[in-house]
Amino acid sequence: MFARKEVVIKSFDDLAGKSVAVTRGAMEDEMLAKMAPPTVIVKRFENQAATTAAFAAGQTQAIGTSVSNIGVLMQRQPQLGAEYKLLLRDSPCFMGFNKGEDALRNKINEIILAAKADGTINELSKKWLKREAGELPL
Repeated sequence: MFARKEVVIKSFDDLAGKSVAVTRGAMEDEMLAKMAPPTVIVKRFENQAATTAAFAAGQTQAIGTSVSNIGVLMQRQPQLGAEYKLLLRDSPCFMGFNKGEDALRNKINEIILAAKADGTINELSKKWLKREAGELPL
């Protein structure tokens, strides 16, 4: 969940009476229905572009969207002051390797662990995902 800096949202209860843009049927729509209070005003749009445009135009106070989508909006319209508010669902990315590629898997894990230990992963997470990296599955 993202909203402008001045919009106070620290818990799902804070969404009560607030309007939230989501894309109809998307993961954010489904998760919001499970987690938000019944008095949240959900405005559903047919695609991500319409959802984002509605939030950017001030038609809603918050938006349920992916970090990559809000990142583009924040780059194009920094004056909106959009910021991370709540996690609807953690959707980590994973890497896959062919069976038997143990040397490659071990080297990638070594790089990830070193970047985690020296803080690189956390800094990149804050830069690109606007939040701490948290626990990483290895």
